[in-house]
Amino acid sequence: MERAKTSGELRGIVRIAGVDLKGEKKVYVSLQRIRGVGHSIANAICKIANIDRNRKVGTLTEEEVEKIEMILENLNKYVPAWLLNRPADPESGQNRHLFSADVKFTQDQDIKKMIEKRCYKGVRHALGLPVRGQRTRSSFRKGGPVGVVRKKKQPGKK
Repeated sequence: MERAKTSGELRGIVRIAGVDLKGEKKVYVSLQRIRGVGHSIANAICKIANIDRNRKVGTLTEEEVEKIEMILENLNKYVPAWLLNRPADPESGQNRHLFSADVKFTQDQDIKKMIEKRCYKGVRHALGLPVRGQRTRSSFRKGGPVGVVRKKKQPGKK
């Protein structure tokens, strides 16, 4: 780890939660680059950590970066359950907030479980069709045109 920088220096790249964030962007905007952190969570993190959301990421000290990472890891202790992206987790029953690679992995596992159960949503996922009740008459058409296939004309004899 680098030594703690003074607030006057501007670092080019800051690594938070395994994601490289550009130092010249605002904290509020940069936190949203982390998968699983949207505008509401980014705003909550800035308020909890007492960091100005319009401050540049490159001016954060190492202590502030560690504080942000600690808040991200224990987010369910700081924000209400309705703000978390996985309240009442089906496996553990606890309120959790997933970020970075855990979001994609958990989503894939949930879809695999639905496909194994052969529930309606699982069948729609397996067939590659829309899951949430959209109409399919004109949208979600894949592949080539369907209809009568004409024979190619044979070259005529002269």
